[in-house]
Amino acid sequence: MSTENLPERLSPATVAVAAGRPDRVKGGPVNPAVVLSSTYVSTREPGGELLYARYDTETWHPLEETIGALEGSALPALVFSSGMAAIDAALRLAAPGTAVVAPRHAYLATLTAAREQAQREGSEVRLVDIADTDAVVAALRPADGAAASVLWIESPTNPMLEVADVPALAAAAREAGALTVVDNTFATPLGQRPLGQGADVVVHSVTKFLAGHSDVLLGAAVTDDAGLRRRLHARRTTGGAIAGPWESWLALRGLRTLALRVERSQASALELARRLERHPLVAGVSHPGLPSHPQHERATALMNGYGSILTLRPVGGAAAADALTEAVRLWVPATSLGGVESSLERRRRLAAEAPTVPEDLLRLSVGIEDVEDLWADLDRALRLAQQG
Repeated sequence: MSTENLPERLSPATVAVAAGRPDRVKGGPVNPAVVLSSTYVSTREPGGELLYARYDTETWHPLEETIGALEGSALPALVFSSGMAAIDAALRLAAPGTAVVAPRHAYLATLTAAREQAQREGSEVRLVDIADTDAVVAALRPADGAAASVLWIESPTNPMLEVADVPALAAAAREAGALTVVDNTFATPLGQRPLGQGADVVVHSVTKFLAGHSDVLLGAAVTDDAGLRRRLHARRTTGGAIAGPWESWLALRGLRTLALRVERSQASALELARRLERHPLVAGVSHPGLPSHPQHERATALMNGYGSILTLRPVGGAAAADALTEAVRLWVPATSLGGVESSLERRRRLAAEAPTVPEDLLRLSVGIEDVEDLWADLDRALRLAQQG
């Protein structure tokens, strides 16, 4: 069912279930079909019909319609082969010889891609504390150096969970002549809708919360600007970073339960953060829902919920953090996040992680298990980690 045929002013939870359905035909399917074809019948000059599956295929459309509607866009999203493919396409919106202003703490592959692009094109990557609005605004128009053409925002950031003032930053970027791109993977469209806060493009690692089951690699980019969408589409087509039909179908199936999963995981994450903050074997915990978080008030004002990610620093430093990851039995020691299963990872074990991320910091992605079981496993692992 096209989003045009849905009632107006539906909640995002309903959109996740109702959008992207086939038209209602008596005896017709409720779910969209998977079309396995690399090419389409075409004669004479192409006239808007499907032509070749690298350009477009109907199997993408239900997922693209649903993600676009969730982000409040009048245009469908564009799905990509991975989150990084979507990120790469959005980074290429930056003009050669200009600067990309980006968070000092962000997904490390994003910063790597931005630096590599800057080296190729004679551009600059200017890292900032994205939570410091004045510092970000100053970086957009420095007294010396290249002007910025793209402001890249993660909010909350990966893995430090800093929260940006997206409306203020997007307004400043527009005044400076820069596009604003927001990676909304952590918050999800249920937590915030950056296009409505002034952003030009939103990107997602669909692999994470949107698909939600740790079984597909997929990305998406969303914009309300038809010209920007054409540029992103052209990059996807030329670069060949296209989604497979089965991955698209699986991601849409996972997306149907997004609201239920996020409701459960957010509530559990906040409860675990509150308990961990009082735990005698925890040196530090961060979650935007805690009053102790530096941007708690901003998150409360700008977000709908505080997200399903928290960070933990155990007493005993990096050695204790490593010991904890080996002691847990329910939590899964793994990279990535946003699945139905709870996972954790010491981020500085990865050589490319920012040096300002503490060595002992564990990033926890809370799933949909019973919170008491998750707590018991963490508490037990914290105690075992102190025994060496």
